[in-house]
Formats: sequence, C-alpha cells, structure tokens
Amino acid sequence: MESWATFGGDLHLDLSAGRARGLGLRAALEDALRSAVRDGRLTAGTRLLSSRALAADLGIARNTVAEAYTQLSAEGWLTSRQGSGTMVAERGTPPAAAPPPGVRPKPAVRHDLMPGSPDLSRFPRAAWLAATRRALAGAPHEAFGLGDPRGRIELRRALADYLARVRGVRTDPERLLVCSGYTQGLGLVCRALHEEGVRTLAVEEYGLPPQRAVIDAAGLATVALPLDEGGARTEALLGSPAGAAVLTPAHQFPTGVALRASRRATAVAWARATGGILIEDDYDGEFRYDRQPLGAMQALDPDRVVYAGTAAKSLAPGLRLGWLALPSRLVEPVMRQKRLADGQSGALEQLTLAELITSGDYDRHIRRSRLQYRKRRDQLIAVLAERAPEVRVTGLSAGLSAVLELPPGSLGEQDLLRQAQWLGISLSVLSWCRAPSVEPAPDARSALVVGYGTPSDRAFPAALDALCTLVRL
Repeated sequence: MESWATFGGDLHLDLSAGRARGLGLRAALEDALRSAVRDGRLTAGTRLLSSRALAADLGIARNTVAEAYTQLSAEGWLTSRQGSGTMVAERGTPPAAAPPPGVRPKPAVRHDLMPGSPDLSRFPRAAWLAATRRALAGAPHEAFGLGDPRGRIELRRALADYLARVRGVRTDPERLLVCSGYTQGLGLVCRALHEEGVRTLAVEEYGLPPQRAVIDAAGLATVALPLDEGGARTEALLGSPAGAAVLTPAHQFPTGVALRASRRATAVAWARATGGILIEDDYDGEFRYDRQPLGAMQALDPDRVVYAGTAAKSLAPGLRLGWLALPSRLVEPVMRQKRLADGQSGALEQLTLAELITSGDYDRHIRRSRLQYRKRRDQLIAVLAERAPEVRVTGLSAGLSAVLELPPGSLGEQDLLRQAQWLGISLSVLSWCRAPSVEPAPDARSALVVGYGTPSDRAFPAALDALCTLVRL
C-alpha cells in the first residue's frame, strides 16, 4: 500500500465550497483547482500531484481526479505530457494597469550607482560552492542544531587568525561573535550598552541614516562629531554626554577620509578616562588603493574598542555575515542580546566562510576584487576629468564609492535626484548622509555619493556615460 509519506508534494484544495453549492464531487474538484490557479496559489509551470496521489490525499476515487485533470486540460487550465505529469498551463500575463491621467511612469533603474554594495556578479560562486561541499563533508552533526550564540567555533577561529594577520585586530575566538551583518551587530552592542546605563552615543556627522535608526531603536540618543580632512574630530568627545562612540577610522563613509593617528589616540584616551566604549566600523578595510593599509584602531585598546567587520563588501550583503571582536566585559551582555534577537546566525554559511578563509580562497578573492575596483575608480576619475573637469572628486583612496562635488550654479541635490531618476540612474546625495542635528555649511555645494563598485564590468561604461550627462546638466 502506498504511504502518504511518499507523495511528491502537498496541495491544499477545499472542495466544501463547491459541494455547498450543490456541485458533484468531480465538479467541486475542478472548481477548486480553477480557483487555485486564478488566485495565484498555483502558478504556471507548477507540477501537480499524480491522479493516484491526489485521490489518496483527498480520499476520493482516482478516476474522479483523472477526469477532472482531463477536463481542465481541455479548458486550457492544465497541460499534460507523457513522462512529465500534469502541470498548470501558461495563461498569459495580464496587462499592467495604466497610470492615472497626467502621471508619467517612473523610468526603470538602468544604472545602479548606489554606494554600499559590491559588484554582485563577482561573487566567487565556484570557490563558495567548493567550500560549501568541504564544509558539509566535514561538519559534525551537532553543527546543524542550536549552539553557541557567538557562532560556530570554526569560523571564530578562522576570523581570529585572519583579522590579526590582515587588520591587526587583537582578539581570540572566545571574544568573537558572529552576527547577521553589521546592522544587527550595531543593534546588539547598542542594546547591551543601554542595559549598562549608556544613554547617548556619539556618531560622525555624516553616515548612514539606517544605522542612526538602529541606534535610536535601541533607546540611545546621538550627538554628532564634526568631520574634516583628518576624520572625526574626536576631541569633541571630551565633555560630551556620550558614553560610547561609533567611528569609521580606516575609511569614513561617505567622505572617504581616514582618522588621523592623533585623533585615534584621543578617542582611546577618552574611553579609558570615562569608561566609555568605542565601536569601530571597519566596513571595507580590505579595499585600499593609494596608501598603506591602516591597522584597526581596536589594537590600541581591545578592552575599550568593539571591532565590527562584515562580508557585505568583500563578498555580498545577502550572505548576512558580520562579526564583532568584543571587549571581555561586553561578551556576555552582547551574547544575551544575540540570544534574544535570533539565537544564532546560519551555521552552513559560517562553516562555508571558515573554509573559504582557511583555504586561502578568501584572500585571493579580495586581491582580485581590489585590483578590479581600483581599475573602476581610475576609469571614473579619467572619464570625469575629460568630460566634466569642473567636478571635484574626493574620497578615492579606498572603498567602493566617491563624492562628486559639483561647481557653483549646479542644480540642487533634490533636483539632481529627480533628473537622475529620469535618466535611470540610482545614486545618493551627500545631504542624505548628514545627521539631522547638523546644519549644512552656508557655502555647501551640491554633492553626489556614487558607488563605482556596484555595476558589472559590462554595465559600467554606460553608467559612466549617464553620470556624465547628469553632472553636466
């Protein structure tokens, strides 16, 4: 006797509505199948259960199901082929609703120059697949259960060695916590700090609004640290109400400047004197082009600095992999917040990344990507110098984005965004990154924040053409 456990798939069909209207069993089944196709629960190409399996599932005769399938195939709802079974037929796509009179439809984005994302076409699929196979082959059974909220020990060991070697981070596997990207990591630390009595966090006057929203959601107020060519002016921490501060020492977003050594020392001295905590956002420290790599600020005082890293720029944001190197006093509080948030991050992705790092494939991918992004950056500089020499380009020594400062008399930033939309360009403006409490300088010029890492190699030249058209309006 065939067991229900061997059926190829489940299909919920309610025959009671048809039966209540006086339909026979076969007609009620046909009606239920039509309704499932019409309302989108069964999409074109969906393979249905065999007549035998569906009959057993519904507790009706197989001939009833076979006859219903035949009738619906004749009507064009289903299609049957020898050896392929019965599937939902293609019925065409209904035309899109016309926009209201006088409303112009928004053009589709053709040129993605939003900062913050790498070229996803460069994701190392083959290396990742090979690492996944090795990880699966060697993983103990317990790896796929609920475990340490800090993450898999394999990845924490690999990260401890990698971060020490590449970024100069001083940590060990016991003080590392794997999280679902930097955004979650920031939230975990902020909530842990709030539990310890911190109520105000210092942030750089330019940054990402979604991150400020995370800080706000944790119950912390923010004060803005001024920025100049030497990075955040950390002397402003002295006498401020802040109990902690978020800094981007290696590469400030969006301005691209690095934090001066003297200002790093000032921040660490403030943390030691006040018992404060520094959160170091090292979001793209691997990508530098015209300077020696800057080591992590965390190495100056691992007991006062939380080091936060991510695979979002080096691999892909969709992996949702980040990590925190924590001061000893914060390990338990942040672990507690991780348990409350989601228990732990995905085990298979962690095991795969550990394999990628220990095999050397991660380093090789970073080196290839750094070379490619440098070529992109150089191409951006060359094209703008030739076709829009009046545009000042800054923030170019590292990272995946640049700031384009337009000459006096150019369109305002909001007008630029509207024009970019009609040109099919997606990008950001500098004012979007400014903290709400910060007033713009009286002589501030319009400025765009352009991500040159996002388009594929094939799409990049056309994106540059569109960008040049925009900045010359």
